[in-house]
Amino acid sequence: MTVPLTSRLGLDPGTRAIILNADDYGMCRAANRAVEELLLAGHVDSASLMVPCAWAPDALAFAATHPQADVGVHLVLTSEWSRYRWRPLTGTGTSLVDAAGYFPADVATVERQARDEDVAAELAAQLDAALAAGVEVSHLDNHMGSVYGLETGRTFLPQVFELAARHGLPFRLPRTTDGMALPPGDLQPVLEEATAAADALGVVLPDRLWTHPFALAGEGTPGEEDYAEVKAGFLDLLRRVPAGVTEIYLHPMLDDDELADVADYGVPKRGFEHRLLADPDVAALIATEGIVRVGWRDLRAVQRGER
Repeated sequence: MTVPLTSRLGLDPGTRAIILNADDYGMCRAANRAVEELLLAGHVDSASLMVPCAWAPDALAFAATHPQADVGVHLVLTSEWSRYRWRPLTGTGTSLVDAAGYFPADVATVERQARDEDVAAELAAQLDAALAAGVEVSHLDNHMGSVYGLETGRTFLPQVFELAARHGLPFRLPRTTDGMALPPGDLQPVLEEATAAADALGVVLPDRLWTHPFALAGEGTPGEEDYAEVKAGFLDLLRRVPAGVTEIYLHPMLDDDELADVADYGVPKRGFEHRLLADPDVAALIATEGIVRVGWRDLRAVQRGER
């Protein structure tokens, strides 16, 4: 019988635990300023750093000099914006780039053209760069779901699991599709096969993975969703958190001119998420609901036998 992750963390098996994670750290200055503020204030439990991006050196330096910050590596194989892009650390002479020499903009292209050995080398290079910068890496996860096989069915999870096992790091792969917006079809059997492979290597996984839409409902129209509506939706999401460990990932950034130049969509939403995570009503609801906050570093301790 599988021991619940909550029990392995030293919590009651019925505990409703969450990890509030800030994705896309290092992508740009607007991301770094927002995420670092939230980390220092304790409004988020962890952050995921995009090593190939232009503002990664700034984020890596912060993480290295703030060892109390729970920072993982956001493994990157895509570069989705039209005016601001990034390239592989392993160079442009591989199957990981498009005609312009950048990571492809979409996941399907990665799944169709990337060679397994190129993926393994690039993901290892990204983790190695974070470790070499002095970051006490807490976990691995993945930008845009490019390793999961959601578009064509071809996954790069074996490469990820090997890397995670070798370094004693947990990985963002949920055990259930419960509460997730996914392509049509029953992905649960595929997910169960993947989680079994992770378990066999001792890689610790969360129970589930939740977020909310990247853009505002009605963005750019007179009926665009406002902050009060976003907040109401997030509070409702928190109320629905079940027993187990649920990672809730958001993309907090400063809603400034830089972000407007970088991102093609979703700029106001990222600004709202920065505001949302620091909202005292969010902290109050978490306390009222009896939800326990944990970090990826706690899961890493379980994997390394430190708990």
